[in-house]
Amino acid sequence: MKYMLVGVLFALFGLVVCRPEDQYTNKYDNIDIEEIIKSDRLINSYFKCLMTGEGCTPDGAELRKILPDAIHSGCSKCSRKHKDVSKRMINHLIKNKPELWKQLEEKFDPQATYRTKYKDELEKEGFKGFKTN
Repeated sequence: MKYMLVGVLFALFGLVVCRPEDQYTNKYDNIDIEEIIKSDRLINSYFKCLMTGEGCTPDGAELRKILPDAIHSGCSKCSRKHKDVSKRMINHLIKNKPELWKQLEEKFDPQATYRTKYKDELEKEGFKGFKTN
């Protein structure tokens, strides 16, 4: 679940509110994930929002609100775009910000329930070295 957690988390950058079709909104699909990845300030801002609820932008606050549902459901309400953005952010956090990744994982999946649940699926999608400990 290690990768799915933040994948879901940042896939939700582009979604945030449920639509009648039982999908997260595409209202934020134009967010430039590369701009966020290149900016420690933006990453830290979203991280603080997710961890504490402080300093949230409207999209960050919605992300924080729906993240538990998205993790629980395997991002079933996410679009392909949301999932692609999530994968990009997950890879970045794991490779470049492992201390932030670990804290997010401890907060949103402390028993490694989802990390274990999604292990096989994530490995099929190319996340190598995935650990369930």
